[in-house]
Amino acid sequence: MVASLKPANPGDSICDIETPALILDLDLFEENLRRFDRSIVGNNVRVRPHAKSHKCPAIAKIQIGRGAAGVCCQKTSEAEIMVANGITDVLVSNQVVTPKKILRIVELSKKASVSVLVDNPENVNLINDIASKHNVRVRVLIELDVGANRCGVTDDHSLLQLAKSIQNSPFITFIGIHAYQGRAQHVRNKVEREALIRTAIEKVLHARDLLESLGFSCDYVTGAGTGTYEFEAASGVYSEIQPGSYIFMDADYGKNLDENQKPVSEFLQSLFVLTTVMSTANPKRPIVDAGLKSLSVDSGLPLVFDSKTMYVGASDEHGVLESPEDTYKIGDTLRLIPGHCDPTVNLYDWIVCVRGNNVEDTWPILARGASI
Repeated sequence: MVASLKPANPGDSICDIETPALILDLDLFEENLRRFDRSIVGNNVRVRPHAKSHKCPAIAKIQIGRGAAGVCCQKTSEAEIMVANGITDVLVSNQVVTPKKILRIVELSKKASVSVLVDNPENVNLINDIASKHNVRVRVLIELDVGANRCGVTDDHSLLQLAKSIQNSPFITFIGIHAYQGRAQHVRNKVEREALIRTAIEKVLHARDLLESLGFSCDYVTGAGTGTYEFEAASGVYSEIQPGSYIFMDADYGKNLDENQKPVSEFLQSLFVLTTVMSTANPKRPIVDAGLKSLSVDSGLPLVFDSKTMYVGASDEHGVLESPEDTYKIGDTLRLIPGHCDPTVNLYDWIVCVRGNNVEDTWPILARGASI
């Protein structure tokens, strides 16, 4: 449940926002949406943005309003929240393996178009068994391991066994192939990122040929992320792409390089953590109110936006800065660029939407913490 206390209200000034707060610069967010739309012109692909980046039905509706086919979710609970808030086409881009979760997918499939991934015949059999008791067909995609070394079928024999289990399951509907190269998203060199996706495409083509020889229709191939989607979109093999972070960006994506070995600049940093200086006892090491409970540091410490000041340390509720000049005063606010946007969003109940110096709206992060 979203906390009742909002950090701000529409009409407030930025300086009135209670911190730490997750803020979204709407001008930059909207420009990212436009840039993304332009970047896929001429490619025959659908877009299914990944909602794990924002966990916010309000943003999902904006994306669908711009032509997205639906959204991806990573958890059954995320999908339930999206469907409950009017999103009618959801791909759970993950395996759902326990009987209780499968039953929730079955129930959700009565209300919306919901799909899940499979890479194991036993999982297929269990889904079919539970679905049969409710006279519901569950839509599945076969997940291939195309280099992430995570989930997904890794060899022809396993793929054939999985395909046969689907063929023998009357309450399972095969709809396509899922092939996401997650490890490629943050490979810094563009040539190396593209090479990893070429390898992924070769694996998809091989698997598609094998499945089609068994009578499966494999027109639907989905995957891709913000770091590589341009390659999948242009491949002629992927029919759908799943970028998520492009709407926000973060410090880690900012380290990716373009073909000229310069930082990638397709998208703008629109998401920030607004924080307040709470101590200047040491003027060269100001302390702010955004620490580990306000920022995910799995991809490194945040950056201080538009400043030479550095964020150098974090404890639960404190962030330590190093400033080249003792210019900060108690009560000053500054914007931090999260190292990793997805888990940072998951720490907040609200996205505070700002335009210029004013708060325009607040969007609840309804799927915050949805992890089961």
